[in-house]
Amino acid sequence: MTHTLHIVGGGMAGSEAAWQAANMGVQVVIHEMRPKVGTFAHQTGLLGEMVCSNSFRSDDSEQNAVGLLHWEMRAANGLIMQTADKHRLPAGGALAVDRDPFAQSVTDALVAHPNISVDYGEITELPDNGHWIIATGPLTSSALGQAIAAETGAEALAFFDAIAPIVYFDSIDMSQAWMQSRYDKGETEEERTAYLNCPMTKEQYEAFIDALLAAEKTEFHEGETAGYFDGCLPIEVMAERGRETLRFGPMKPVGLTNPHAPDQKPYAVVQLRRDNKLGTLYNIVGFQTKMKYGAQTDVFKRIPGLQNANFARLGGIHRNTFLNSPTLLTADMRLRSRPNVRFAGQITGVEGYVESAAMGLLAGRMAATELLGGSLDTPPNTTAMGALITHITGGAEAKTFQPMNVNFGLFPPVEGLKGGRRGRKDRYKAYTDRAKADWQNWLAPQSQAA
Repeated sequence: MTHTLHIVGGGMAGSEAAWQAANMGVQVVIHEMRPKVGTFAHQTGLLGEMVCSNSFRSDDSEQNAVGLLHWEMRAANGLIMQTADKHRLPAGGALAVDRDPFAQSVTDALVAHPNISVDYGEITELPDNGHWIIATGPLTSSALGQAIAAETGAEALAFFDAIAPIVYFDSIDMSQAWMQSRYDKGETEEERTAYLNCPMTKEQYEAFIDALLAAEKTEFHEGETAGYFDGCLPIEVMAERGRETLRFGPMKPVGLTNPHAPDQKPYAVVQLRRDNKLGTLYNIVGFQTKMKYGAQTDVFKRIPGLQNANFARLGGIHRNTFLNSPTLLTADMRLRSRPNVRFAGQITGVEGYVESAAMGLLAGRMAATELLGGSLDTPPNTTAMGALITHITGGAEAKTFQPMNVNFGLFPPVEGLKGGRRGRKDRYKAYTDRAKADWQNWLAPQSQAA
């Protein structure tokens, strides 16, 4: 008997779902509309393409929830983490990757797998039969989005997401900028100098904020009422909330010393992170924007060190969609009205590359187990993956549901620990120790079956 799983979308979630299911012995078809049908944000037809940042965020599995998620995915033989480790770039305590080789490696691994085939074409309807995972992400095509809305009886929720610009390194004035990770974090010299820093005086900062607030912005079409995801706010929206907001956010000057003027404390600092292994491209950290292209170049060239900057990519903004998963999905990620269809990735209401891939990992394993005649319980909510899936499939309040990154607030408390900031380090370590043990226990029966 041939067991076939169809996965719509070859991003982080779809790629990970395919890898997991194929390794369990299931035949997988990935349906990817690119490059035949493009999107606002994608540049290639590669699977696993990164469209925003090139960072998977913190890799600390003892004190950070997303780092714990990295650990769980590695323990489950996750393709995305394997490939990220292979193409890792210096980024202090973060896991950043060389984005194009990363996507090429993901594509190569999937295409070479004997149980995986790729069908390049758009899926426009929800299937009536067979086993399917919809992992189209926030940039779901209009036709499929309309089909999902028709099936669920209501329009998908939506928010606006922004992309940061990328600068050519050789156009940056290093007589004003310098290389240093905040607090010199990192075990090697390369890691301790992973970020490029551009300092500002108070006068330069104030002039930058004035220009930012006055710049021409992209206007939304009439009727577009979606809000922003708080984890990816455009810088001008942050500036509108208060002139000092950026200085206490992405432009905070703490933990940095300017070697060009060591006795002068910068009033604000703009950081850039390497975007490729060659070190020829740097993205401006936290500088997602909805400014129009001409305004971006005018405003960003006010940053000391970037006055002659050339941009490989300017920032932009686009409308993302996601499901009200607490009302629409079961605990095993099935669409309640059509149980042969599961959803995975950012369309389910998780936010971030890692979270999207993690939901793909779970959906792939669950669907494959079912195809092979078994059943698979969701992981306990004491694990990072379990906490996420519990949140999106019923733990969150449906009326106020919005995209969520993994965080320790989603985990059940560990009994007997002190609260407050002084006890936070011990509390987080207790969360991660418990999660790792419970994750290994959840994986063990599947490893034995394989």
